[in-house]
Amino acid sequence: MDELELATSFDSQRPQLRAVAYRILGSLTEADDAVQEAWLRLSRTDAGQIVSLAPWLTTVVARICLNVLRSRRTRGEQPLESLLPEPIIDHPAAGTDPEHEALLADAVGIALQVVLDTLSPPERLAFVLHDMFAVPFGEIAAMVDRSPAATRQLASRARRRVRASAPPPDPDLTRQRAVVDAYFKAAREGDLDALVAVLDPDVVLRAHRRDGDPLEVHGAGPVAQGAMTARRFAPHVRPALINGAAGVVAFDGERPFAVLAFTVIGGRAVAIDVFNDPELVGKLDIRGISP
Repeated sequence: MDELELATSFDSQRPQLRAVAYRILGSLTEADDAVQEAWLRLSRTDAGQIVSLAPWLTTVVARICLNVLRSRRTRGEQPLESLLPEPIIDHPAAGTDPEHEALLADAVGIALQVVLDTLSPPERLAFVLHDMFAVPFGEIAAMVDRSPAATRQLASRARRRVRASAPPPDPDLTRQRAVVDAYFKAAREGDLDALVAVLDPDVVLRAHRRDGDPLEVHGAGPVAQGAMTARRFAPHVRPALINGAAGVVAFDGERPFAVLAFTVIGGRAVAIDVFNDPELVGKLDIRGISP
């Protein structure tokens, strides 16, 4: 296989590799870096010795991502270039951007990414590779230096935590959008009771920040009161798909300054994730969403 054929084969695998890296890392910036590093390693390898390119590349990307996760834990901080999880934004009328389809398959919402960030690096790798990409435990075991049985237990522990903390959202985007629209309508009108009505009693609002864990507000009453405090911004939000789910982008004049992702279950918002870090919002791809 010559260099051009190798590059062509790699490019055909790039969307899948980017999806694997994004699921593991929660950052598009770091996912792209991991995929690029995989290409560099491939270009330095005798391709004739690779039995099957796709599994080989998946393993390489997974190992790179595992090293990144372990490095985060060692430093005890989030990477300077990203705020995690990093949301993916699409225009609701246009649907999901083709570049984002592989990234967002199986409804990898913000709430799930938040839970993934709480897992240990081996747990996260085992869960993502097995449950989302059907990689056999025997292959994952070699990456995390455990037996297949121990690797199965890693994925099982992660799965229990995900199911408990990030149940799947309502699949109907129209119903999701109705809840989000009702939330901001109530905020604009200053209707506290209407706000509480669209919030789950145990709703959590997470304000993501660069210098630590998210600031959290729990309960329909406190979250609704917070929305009332910020009601002056309600007329300046525009609908968006955030990781494939209903959400909004908030504008200050022509400038987007915040992204709000909603997780809707049973006709009520169970989680609201707010991203208003200026550096993060400034680098997000917010194509087609106008103030």
